[in-house]
Amino acid sequence: MTSSPQAAFGSALIIVNPKSGQGESGAEQFAQHLRDAGVRVEVRETTLDGTADQYVQGLEAFEALVGAGGDGTVSSLAYAARSYGKPYLPYPAGTANLIAQNLDLPGDPRALADLFLSGKTLTLDLAELDIEGETKGFAMLAGLGVDAAMIRDSEEAKGRFGVGAYLISALKQLNPTKAEFTLTLDGRVLKVEGMGVMVANFGLANFRVPITGDVSPADGKLTVIVLKGSSLTSLLPALIGSVRAKLNLGDPDLGDSLERYEACEVAVQASVPLPAQYDGEALDGDLQQFRARVLPGAVRYITGTTVADLTT
Repeated sequence: MTSSPQAAFGSALIIVNPKSGQGESGAEQFAQHLRDAGVRVEVRETTLDGTADQYVQGLEAFEALVGAGGDGTVSSLAYAARSYGKPYLPYPAGTANLIAQNLDLPGDPRALADLFLSGKTLTLDLAELDIEGETKGFAMLAGLGVDAAMIRDSEEAKGRFGVGAYLISALKQLNPTKAEFTLTLDGRVLKVEGMGVMVANFGLANFRVPITGDVSPADGKLTVIVLKGSSLTSLLPALIGSVRAKLNLGDPDLGDSLERYEACEVAVQASVPLPAQYDGEALDGDLQQFRARVLPGAVRYITGTTVADLTT
């Protein structure tokens, strides 16, 4: 029988969304591995009427936080817990788990427990979104337009097809709604046209494929990406260029299908109502505007990756 690694953190608050993914996250085995290593563990489950602020109450009594769920769950917990300054493990229990993929986290409960016990952390930025009179936090990205339409249309198919639901939804976006967008970037106003605008903190999509080049979650800035093509397939040249740059095969050639900007504070105004999302959570109805701002160094993730590996 092998012994468990010595725990870097003596206690953990684990918050589990039992509805995420297929409902079998392995979080119970993960918690038991921590207990076997001498970690004091408290597990709380999310409910339909609960809030992230409520779930993290009393976090000051623990040395670390674990949020088990999809991207919406783990980013809302990161935002709610930011003032506590505790190391945070975003346990991948959803469908796509893009935040965990960006952080290059393992999917196995035992491997995740070993990572937690190692105590390796990395301090990164979060972001904040003002939308429909509410303020929400996000870790990955927020979007208005075709990316949000794809996420919204994938909801019903997730249970059957998992990550494949996003591909099926993407294939449906053959004729996305186009709009004129007014962007206010740290006070500078630009007008652009396209099928969507994304405001990104992390830069890696599914399978750690770069969305575009030069996106870093540790630079104190947000990357604003304008999707200018006529369909998602028109973005393939830009995607290939980003992958080539990531593999050091040349500078990224974005062609004419993407435009990218950087800013600490961003306002997006669309000429027509469009679907909206943040960290994979589609909002009800169509919207025309939102504001976002970066929160530099607001979260300390438990991860073995590096800033260089996170930067596209």
